[in-house]
Amino acid sequence: MNAFFTEKLESWYASHRRELPWRDTADAYRIWISEIILQQTRVAQGHDYYVRFVERFPDVVTLAEASEDEVLLLWQGLGYYSRARNLHKAAQMVCREYGGRLPGTFAELRRLPGVGDYTAAAIASFAYGEATAVLDGNVYRVLSRYLGIDTPIDTTKGQREFRMLADEMLDRRQPALYNQAIMDFGALVCMPHALCEECPLCESCQAFREGRVENLPVKSRTTQVKPLHLIYIYARAQGHLLLRRRGRQDIWKGLYEPLTQMPPGTEESLPSPVLLREGVKHQLTHRSIQADFYLWELPSRESLPSAWLQEEGYRWVREEERDDLATSRLVQELYKMVNKGPEYLGD
Repeated sequence: MNAFFTEKLESWYASHRRELPWRDTADAYRIWISEIILQQTRVAQGHDYYVRFVERFPDVVTLAEASEDEVLLLWQGLGYYSRARNLHKAAQMVCREYGGRLPGTFAELRRLPGVGDYTAAAIASFAYGEATAVLDGNVYRVLSRYLGIDTPIDTTKGQREFRMLADEMLDRRQPALYNQAIMDFGALVCMPHALCEECPLCESCQAFREGRVENLPVKSRTTQVKPLHLIYIYARAQGHLLLRRRGRQDIWKGLYEPLTQMPPGTEESLPSPVLLREGVKHQLTHRSIQADFYLWELPSRESLPSAWLQEEGYRWVREEERDDLATSRLVQELYKMVNKGPEYLGD
């Protein structure tokens, strides 16, 4: 069964593989960057980010020497910013402990911040030819359907079972070719809504024979999405904007944000902020956000209590330098509204 599966898969890949800029290279650094970008990101979106990233940071040393702010700014819009922070930390670790060259084994790669089993297997097989199977969402889907396995993939038992199966099915003679083939196959044919009519494996696929393609793979639980309400106030005075760098341990750590509340004692002494838009929606994996955007025109930077601003971590930034600081997509939406000017209020 393994030989048939491998032959069909690799034959399909020879004719249908995606042409991507990180393919046809054994450069571990570029493979690493591509794999981190493609975590939680579609290939179409990640492509241009990858090109810009490796142009600015062509090797581990340039990435390690950059500031975190610069790395986050280049990452802006991709989301899941812990990926960028871990990339930066890992680059510094590689320079410190491995002489600026990514380690060459799965076990050593696994030590790097942000590098899990999948990423370590991808780098080890693509760059160094190590016979280690990748196991991502695409691979779970292909194996669960082809072998007819309904063990939930989000359980310890399921992850252990699929890890063993992935290793068993791996083409150890050509691990890089096989790993790329099964991932592309899951992305282009054995998708969530599978294209079974185009599948060269359908006749031997257990799920297809049993009419269970749409039911596999199985998950034991669904993602809990919690609502979150935010307020952002674009407070400006004399060509400056109030911003602070988030230090909290969350997905937006290290990014900049405007005022999130009115400073105490200012409600009666200063003009009120103008509501730009209420209930702006923004969806994250575990959060359903609704945000209210305000514009606050202040007579001077001295209008607000400096002690409170300092305590809360805010500082005045020149508006023309605003876009040099990384922010979330939600804050970018606020910037767009402010850029539209007073006529926006008539929308």
